[in-house]
Amino acid sequence: MKNFTLEIVGLMILTTIISCEHLDDFVGHGGAQNSEITSLEFVDEYVLPDGTMYADTQVGGLSAIDYADGKWYMISDDPKAPIRFYNADIQFDDNGFNNVAINGVTELLSGGNLPFADGEVDPEAIRITPGGSVLWSSEGNVNGGVDPFVRIADMDGSYKSSISISNKFKVDADENRGPRHNGVIEGLSVAHDKNGYWASMELPLAQDGPEPMVEDTDSPVRIVHIDDSGAFGKEFAYELDPIARKFNETSFTVNGIVEILEYDTDKFLVLERSFSTGYADGGNDVKIYDVDASRATDVSGMDSLLDADYKKATKKLLFDFESVRNQLTDGVVDNIEGITFGPELENGNRSLVLVADNNFSAFGPQLNQFILLEVK
Repeated sequence: MKNFTLEIVGLMILTTIISCEHLDDFVGHGGAQNSEITSLEFVDEYVLPDGTMYADTQVGGLSAIDYADGKWYMISDDPKAPIRFYNADIQFDDNGFNNVAINGVTELLSGGNLPFADGEVDPEAIRITPGGSVLWSSEGNVNGGVDPFVRIADMDGSYKSSISISNKFKVDADENRGPRHNGVIEGLSVAHDKNGYWASMELPLAQDGPEPMVEDTDSPVRIVHIDDSGAFGKEFAYELDPIARKFNETSFTVNGIVEILEYDTDKFLVLERSFSTGYADGGNDVKIYDVDASRATDVSGMDSLLDADYKKATKKLLFDFESVRNQLTDGVVDNIEGITFGPELENGNRSLVLVADNNFSAFGPQLNQFILLEVK
């Protein structure tokens, strides 16, 4: 009887282990190991040379970075085929980077498992699911009538499934409604509670408010939960900062969310970037905010946030890259768009690694810039 009981207990334990190993793609990694983040400290910078080639592709446009199961992944926002993500060997210690080297590239395929045509998608975010799949987003082409999307691919790049996005985030014939061009699904995060994902918009929907200006505006963006059925669910609103600086009346300016990380339930690191043309230092102002959405209103049922009654998430400045500008190459804070938790440092603190999208230097010299921060 005793041996039989032990066998049953052993079988139950084994069954639990097997079940945990086969959780589906909607079960998340979780966030930082410690739920409280008090500060971020700059450690080092690494610049991958402009024009670096790998497997007949130019390495650049690195819009997102993820670290999973000891491996590094970065998506390129190159609108020209092949639409792709890279693997990398990124080595560092408590004192800084030792090396960054590209060691793999994979083409992401369409729903018919064919290559995308040039300009068909605008890749922006990537996360690796616990099931070993690739979650990625495209901003589409709003001006061209192409909807944004979030999809799941196999690790070999083949199409697996699509997330069902709400209609309010699709292209609308009414210019006063829907997403703005280059302002849609810019960020993705694995949910901390291991139940789905989060997707962040870069700019407000047209019906929610104006784009940020130098003067303070009410410019809320929506951050959306992707539930375990693979559909957009609850949403909360996050208020964008004003444009950090303006050169003249003809300057191009923008400010929006470029990436998110949920590190505890309803608590996020939000990467916010302001850009203005005409500045010798690149014109980027990048900040990391500690965001608490625990008391924010679920606005998924609100068609418009303009003049609506609701509570936004609260935000607290955690790190301003302006504080380390003089420690960076040529004093440039480049177009930083990707952020991920990395492995523990030797001192036991978690690492945070960021990457900049160099736009393939199409608008002037830019950097494939990697930043290492220590989480405290």
